Amino acid sequence: MQDSFKEGLFKRLPKDTQASFTPEQIDALRIAFGANNKWGRHPVDVRGTFKLWRWRYYFVILVGRNRRELSRRERQISLFAKAIAVSSFLTFSLLVGLLALYLLKSALGIDLFPNHSLGIWSWFKSSF
Repeated sequence: MQDSFKEGLFKRLPKDTQASFTPEQIDALRIAFGANNKWGRHPVDVRGTFKLWRWRYYFVILVGRNRRELSRRERQISLFAKAIAVSSFLTFSLLVGLLALYLLKSALGIDLFPNHSLGIWSWFKSSF
C-alpha cells in the first residue's frame, strides 16, 4: 500500500534520519500534521462563499464525531449539557407517565376528588 505522507516526509529528510523512525513515530507525525484522511471526512460538510457589499465571505459547516482531546472547560460544558438533556428527558417522561396514569384513572371511573375535574379526560374523549 502506498503511503503518500511517509513518502513526502522521507523526501525532505536525510537518509540516516529516515531509518531512525519507528512505525509508531510515523503514525504520530501523521496525526500531528493532519495527514490522517479520516479526519478530513465529515458526515455533513457544507462550504460556500457569498458576497456582501464589496467583500466576499466564506462559511464552513462541519458536523462529525469530535476526535480531539477536550479542555477542562469543554468537558464541564459537555457534562452540563448532558445533565440538562437527561433531566429534560426525565421530566418529559414523568409528565407523560402522569398523564397516562390520569387518563387510565379517568377511564376506569376512579374519582379521587368528588365534583372536581381538570378537564383532561373530557378533552381526551372529545379528541379521540
